[in-house]
Amino acid sequence: MPYGYAGRILHVYLDDLRTEIETPPEAFYRKYMGGSALGAYYLLKHTPPHADPLGPENTLTLAVGVVTGAAISGNSRLAAVAKSPLTGAIGDSQSGGFFPAELKFAGFDAIVLHGRAAEPVYLWVHDGQAELRPAGHLWGKTTGEVEDILKAELGDPKVQILQTGIAGEKGVRYAALISMANRANGRTGMGAVMASKNLKAIAVRGRGRMQVANPKALAAIQRWGAKAFPDSDVYGLGLLGTAEITLSQSKKGGLPTRNWTSGWFEGAEKLDGKTMAQTILKERDTCYACVIRCKRVVEITDGRYRVDPRYGGPEYETLATLGSYCGVDDLEAVAYGNQLCAMYGLDTIATGATIAWAMDAYEHGLLTPEQTDGLDLRFGNADAMVQLIEKIAKREGFGDLLAEGASRAAERLGVGQDLVVEVKKHALPAHMPEVKRSLGLIYAVNPFGADHQSSEHDPSYKYYPERMAQLGLTNPQEPTVLNEEKVRFALTTQYLYSALDSVTVCQFVFGPAWHLFDVQQLADTVSAITGWDVDIPELLEVGARRLNMMRMFNAREGFTRADDRLPPKLFRPRVGGPTDGVHLTPEEIEWAKDLYYRLAGWDEQGIPTRQRLEELGLAWILEA
Repeated sequence: MPYGYAGRILHVYLDDLRTEIETPPEAFYRKYMGGSALGAYYLLKHTPPHADPLGPENTLTLAVGVVTGAAISGNSRLAAVAKSPLTGAIGDSQSGGFFPAELKFAGFDAIVLHGRAAEPVYLWVHDGQAELRPAGHLWGKTTGEVEDILKAELGDPKVQILQTGIAGEKGVRYAALISMANRANGRTGMGAVMASKNLKAIAVRGRGRMQVANPKALAAIQRWGAKAFPDSDVYGLGLLGTAEITLSQSKKGGLPTRNWTSGWFEGAEKLDGKTMAQTILKERDTCYACVIRCKRVVEITDGRYRVDPRYGGPEYETLATLGSYCGVDDLEAVAYGNQLCAMYGLDTIATGATIAWAMDAYEHGLLTPEQTDGLDLRFGNADAMVQLIEKIAKREGFGDLLAEGASRAAERLGVGQDLVVEVKKHALPAHMPEVKRSLGLIYAVNPFGADHQSSEHDPSYKYYPERMAQLGLTNPQEPTVLNEEKVRFALTTQYLYSALDSVTVCQFVFGPAWHLFDVQQLADTVSAITGWDVDIPELLEVGARRLNMMRMFNAREGFTRADDRLPPKLFRPRVGGPTDGVHLTPEEIEWAKDLYYRLAGWDEQGIPTRQRLEELGLAWILEA
């Protein structure tokens, strides 16, 4: 067993309710590290071309990585990988909390789910053992109810539970996986995939601990982090969470508002982290062994929207998508909407963006009250936003259509296609390429759709030159520039973030800019845990390997350059605020894509070449 790993992969065959344990060699672990790269490997190996994402042939992998379970901040991360029912491309989603570390302690580095059970079941994993149990009594229950039932049934309050919610059961294409009733593998519909397998939940408990090659070296890095944290750029993240940037994003013209019509929201201060801290914040929560404590926990005990703290609290993306996207400045309504998404298992980004599209179409006279179940979907209607979340989760009325996502809803209705703000049918997160230019390129080319955590954001190149130099990026550029050097920056940092999701560490803790630990410290951490002599180039190669596997999966499913395109709204001028009149152009994005493909070693359609795959040890994909 290599240091840092359990050394075991659990395969669950739901068709005949059996399990098998794989024990990969050490070379396998070093090649893929874990997490997202491991998930892409098993998806390519076990899911046949053109499989139905909600059919039994789709393989869902839940994987942790080499740092998971170590006594250092940012360690407890879980990657979920399958073919996405939302996009038809590879699906990938990350979460934190305590479930990932507990899975490692229970004796496994990953769970690979195959097939479909005839009746609802849940998986109980404990101290190296695994068994499937009936779950009919859990079906139709909210995430909080399932947590309570399973902890009582298993007789252990420390059991960690990952589950699909009611939205997943109903087949909402952007249903999430939820753990702790408030941590989400939110993006790309992994909750719908798990529910399609009639697997309601996975409960894990373990008393093992990971073995570390050099405990003294790891402890030294951990102590440095604890000492540096109060003076670091992530200290504010602990105090105010990701919500700390809400107001500043608006002041820069980078807060998507009214379905990306503007980058400035007059109600931003009402949604900001400081406002939350002064009003509804109850406490700060954390992930396993993390000093930062950035997780928000809010409580509202009276009024229209009563919020239970067990469901956490809204982060920046949720404040934007349920707030400014929809023109809603009611913090309590947004917090309640966040609770509904956690209760039912919905991705808050896709949920808010889809509702914002419906509001935009309604404002343009493309939807009528008869079509929206009588709801007045004008921007700013907080009650309508909240009601639509319930309808989407339960696929009731107009919510049944919105459960398909904005692109499919627009296609079925035949209206509002030019108002959809998605890439590969995947809603854009709340960071605007108008003020962070390379994000436009990354949104277009990212294999699982637009994602704000797949590369470093443009301001970091200018403001963190010493840390960026660790990646060979030594020519700082302005945030609003998209030139040759910025394309190189985008690809290089995409490799790094791809590695972060494969090593499985928190991107708020390890990274090349404002993060607590820099990239060299990440390499040192992996080396201390494993005993391998890992350097930054090796980490970047792991990231490149994962990225190329994802592109090859998409190519196999028929995706080409034509799918790497931005929505029309991004090419129209923003209205109001500091970015009034600012927009991207199709020409700059197409030029950047050409260069990006060449630098990546891909052909003109964005498909990895044989030479590039061989360089990365991935020729087996072509042979398969």
